[in-house]
Amino acid sequence: MALLGTLLKKGIRLRESLEQEYSNPAELQKQELKKLLIQARNTEFGKKYRFDLILKEFKKPNKDYYRAFSSVVPTYNYEKIYNEWWYRLKAGEKDITWPGAIRYFALTSGTSGASSKYIPITQDMVKAIRKTGVRQILSLSKYDLPDALFTKGILMLGGSTDLDFNGTYFSGDLSGITAGRLPVWFQQFYKPGKKISQNKDWGEKIEQIVEMAPKWDIGIIVGVPAWLQILIEKIIERYKVKTIHDIWPNLAIFVHGGVSFEPYKKGFEQLLARPLIYMETYLASEGFLAFQALPNRRTMRLVLNNGIFYEFVPFNEDNFDENGELKEGATIFKIDEIEEGVDYALLISTCAGAWRYQIGDMIRFESKAESEILITGRTKHFLSMCGEHLSMDNMNRAIELVSEEMNLNIREFTVLGLPHGSLFRHHWFVGTDDKVNPEELMKRIDAHLKDLNDDYITEREHALKRVDCTLVSPKIFYDWMRAQGKEGGQNKFPRVLKGEKMEDWLLHLKNNQIAL
Repeated sequence: MALLGTLLKKGIRLRESLEQEYSNPAELQKQELKKLLIQARNTEFGKKYRFDLILKEFKKPNKDYYRAFSSVVPTYNYEKIYNEWWYRLKAGEKDITWPGAIRYFALTSGTSGASSKYIPITQDMVKAIRKTGVRQILSLSKYDLPDALFTKGILMLGGSTDLDFNGTYFSGDLSGITAGRLPVWFQQFYKPGKKISQNKDWGEKIEQIVEMAPKWDIGIIVGVPAWLQILIEKIIERYKVKTIHDIWPNLAIFVHGGVSFEPYKKGFEQLLARPLIYMETYLASEGFLAFQALPNRRTMRLVLNNGIFYEFVPFNEDNFDENGELKEGATIFKIDEIEEGVDYALLISTCAGAWRYQIGDMIRFESKAESEILITGRTKHFLSMCGEHLSMDNMNRAIELVSEEMNLNIREFTVLGLPHGSLFRHHWFVGTDDKVNPEELMKRIDAHLKDLNDDYITEREHALKRVDCTLVSPKIFYDWMRAQGKEGGQNKFPRVLKGEKMEDWLLHLKNNQIAL
């Protein structure tokens, strides 16, 4: 078992995982917040918000430490923290929100706003991401896997490792930043290797991987489902084989993240000779938050003792406005105060100098005791024009169900909320090359959404008077991503389009002569 053996020989132990497994979540998070405050106490941010005084509260047996922290440090979205603090990091200033200068910035996929965001990546964050990655690899020991699998290659389909440098800092996709800084012991397993991973031309990189595919013995693939499916299809087409297992007979594991896999699963499995083990990760540009720690579970375990402190905001109308923005005076909980089955928006404070930062994701606890979660959507990727409260989780589930019922390979979809006279309508755009009646497809999606969401069925009887569906070739979705500069890597198509991106999408459809 070369991979696991190498990890153990390097002295990487299960201590952190076991510490979390046998420790109280609240105590782990208390200690993590204390570590973050200690490290950042002499930064400009730490001095302004008197981290030294907050730290004194940790000596007390009660919970005043959290009250001291949350009452003094404000919450931030990206625009606020960038305009107040992070713009100084890009100028090369040191000791602003985290000790030292920031040499790396991850560019987000920008699905919520009009342009990419620059997220600082510190040396401490790179180490934290690596440690959590090792913990996930070690969790493979809980699966019934052949020893030979751990001698096989790991294909990581991500952004270019050839980062942009402006004389002060490097910037690029997080997957490119981390892949370019892999430890030496991992490089013997890593594919596509240094040369191909540096290529910035996504289409050319895919072709290079296709060319090399028969020369590699891949056991694990890692990446966003849509782009890996495109890659595998190209390999199958190039070599005139039935499935990817004809090229990679030992392929056994697919590690995915960034988007729900369920809508892609049916089409993806048509490319396989036998089922894979699917392992979900929650690796955002802001940090490695969670991973699937146990077999045969849909949930992931939040990482509580590796550079991130979490806060949880119930996602409801009391705390968020119609645009998904956090309201003043919102109710915010720490981990021992949450409830199972409730959707929470996340705030994180990290070892990259994010403080009470709105990451934009929503999660739900399936197990409070084990800190097991599901990602249920994004605060801005939901539709509630008239109180229908339609979440990404609802949309993904509905598409999964109709794919099974109608035997469809649905590659992508997105939804717009539009006016309908004085009332409202939803317009679905579904990416498939299969033949299907769009009216029947919409009827079935609508029926499933009514089963999944009580608010939706109520509003379908009142203000949400119409739902439409337009079938679109998946190529149209990928062409739009390319035009947005969001092809490949960690980029994914937004499930809800609003504002400027909605207008861009409608113009893209018009230019491709797609009638609405």
